[in-house]
Amino acid sequence: MNEQLKIKEKIGYGFGDLASSMFWKIFAMYLTFFYTDVVELSPESVALMFIMVRLWDGLNDPLMGIIADRTNTSKGKYRPYLLWIAIPFGLIGVLAFSVPDFGPSGKLVYAYITYTLMMMVYTAINVPYGSLMAVMTNSPKERTALASFRYIGAYSGGIAMTASAPYILDFFKNAGANDAKSYQYMVIIYAIVAAFFFVMTYLWTKERVKALKEKSSVWNDLKDLGKNTQWYIALGANILMLVFLTFREASIMYYFKYFVQDQTVPLFGEVAWGKLSGAYMTIWLAANMLGAFLAIPISSLLGKKFAFIVSMFLSAVFSVLLYWLNPQEVTLIFVLNVLTGISAGVVLPLILSMYADIADYSEWKTDRRAVGLLFSSSSMSQKLGLMAGGALPLYILATYGFQANAEQTEHSLKGIRLMISIYPGITAAISGALLLLYKLTDNKMVRITKELAEKRAQVEEPEK
Repeated sequence: MNEQLKIKEKIGYGFGDLASSMFWKIFAMYLTFFYTDVVELSPESVALMFIMVRLWDGLNDPLMGIIADRTNTSKGKYRPYLLWIAIPFGLIGVLAFSVPDFGPSGKLVYAYITYTLMMMVYTAINVPYGSLMAVMTNSPKERTALASFRYIGAYSGGIAMTASAPYILDFFKNAGANDAKSYQYMVIIYAIVAAFFFVMTYLWTKERVKALKEKSSVWNDLKDLGKNTQWYIALGANILMLVFLTFREASIMYYFKYFVQDQTVPLFGEVAWGKLSGAYMTIWLAANMLGAFLAIPISSLLGKKFAFIVSMFLSAVFSVLLYWLNPQEVTLIFVLNVLTGISAGVVLPLILSMYADIADYSEWKTDRRAVGLLFSSSSMSQKLGLMAGGALPLYILATYGFQANAEQTEHSLKGIRLMISIYPGITAAISGALLLLYKLTDNKMVRITKELAEKRAQVEEPEK
């Protein structure tokens, strides 16, 4: 069971987050701006919608985990969902970026409905996808490798989106489409690509790891999770880390449109703010990808726990420094973007590998395995992180007197600068500090993995 996975299977697993990230990054980087500056909803109403929808959706994640854990098909527990949900995932994403010809109240109701559906279908495909890692292999090193391939796929999808999105939008605008239609047509393209890569993940992966006890009551699974202190620590650190990421990503469009604006860049001359923001997003994700590549050697040197802590503290420092830069200091703005992106990228594969370790830790203690329920916390933390990271910038905009598509005051510009630098930096620092309490070190997991393998061998032996 500890055999090395083939490179094709690792790539196939990475395809899943390539597909997912195209939409996740569209939602993280464009949706807030789309609602305020294209649909022209008020920041306060959008912030409240984010909170309401994502609170429900956070509760929906464990339900999906329970359902996935109890799914049994000839193709596995989790893989089939990648095939079943791929097309609905793309279709609902397109609907979310569509603007009906309604009044302000009707548009808000439509946004509530489509955004709720999008978050639910995201749960339906990503909880099983996240859970798949734990049943592909029981090797901690292979899981870290899978997590790295997952995030390489995620960053590849995100980079492809951010690098192409400004040009796709311009193409449709130049062809005569208005802003709303341009966004809709752009998302249709990404929806088709995302559905294709989800199907590829289904085709190129395999489930192998069997639980000690396949049958367990929902109540027992929930009790085991509720007693798992290491899950609480990892969940809290992950939510805060995702608040940091989403906070920054949701702020980028506002930061460049209203603060940096059009600038003269060495070698490129005059560059419009839209192109600058697209380049900033692309470089941010490329730096994240480099960090994901570095996760394996850094965690091998420091261990997962301390690699996470150091990376989060560095992310906080680099993020805070951005506050003091002027709009004309474009080069320094991008340098800090690279440094922050690399340090943040290191932690993303680590937290997923930690969730797989926590699943083994729970099974080691209880002889029961609920991978889907536990990995649903990863999806839940994404939703909660997106909720806070998306809603807080909107409340900051409202508090500092932001007015969409208008010249900003010094006070509102200060709010925009704070929401991309200092405020997310604070959440990154707290995330790193919280993981100081985490006890599942690499050495401890070696012992747990060995003892679990012995237990599983004893269960399988009579069957032979």
